[in-house]
Amino acid sequence: MLYGAPTPQRRDAQRNRAAIVEAASELMTARPDSIPMPAIARRAGVGLATLYRHFPDRSALADAVVAHQLDRLERAVTGDFRHLLGEVLRTQVAMRPLVALVRRFDQGTRERYLRRVSAALAGPLRRAQAGGRVRPDLVPGDLMLLFTMVADVTDEHAERSIALLLDGVFTPDGALTPDGGGSTVAA
Repeated sequence: MLYGAPTPQRRDAQRNRAAIVEAASELMTARPDSIPMPAIARRAGVGLATLYRHFPDRSALADAVVAHQLDRLERAVTGDFRHLLGEVLRTQVAMRPLVALVRRFDQGTRERYLRRVSAALAGPLRRAQAGGRVRPDLVPGDLMLLFTMVADVTDEHAERSIALLLDGVFTPDGALTPDGGGSTVAA
């Protein structure tokens, strides 16, 4: 073994860490307020000391939850882009406590997360544009504007706000003319 090289975690420690991250993810969508660390430990079925052994503070746990959510996004990038983007926006609205924590992270960490989201959505965006379902002038960076637009929307208006955003991104009939405009329909 090399000195200074990280040792692999035991299987039970890996299971505990995964359970903590999953519990934190679930609680961050179920409650609108900040989640107490003891509640996360209880939900994960571990002791508070185990939680803190893996995650010394709320920021470390939030970082792991964001990484977990991004892993899920990267695995889900197949299929209908409208559905995928809608789910990303709904997840952001549902996970307000996590979003609030991420806003307090240093700029470099936030930019790293945004690059990862942008990279995950770039391929499906290009495929949807090639199929004429998305406006041709939209670039992956514009998706970050959509995330900003729903960041503080109230639960009461979340679905309507997301629907309006999606309608602005996607073409009504899924077909664009060669000049990038919508298909012409005789009135």
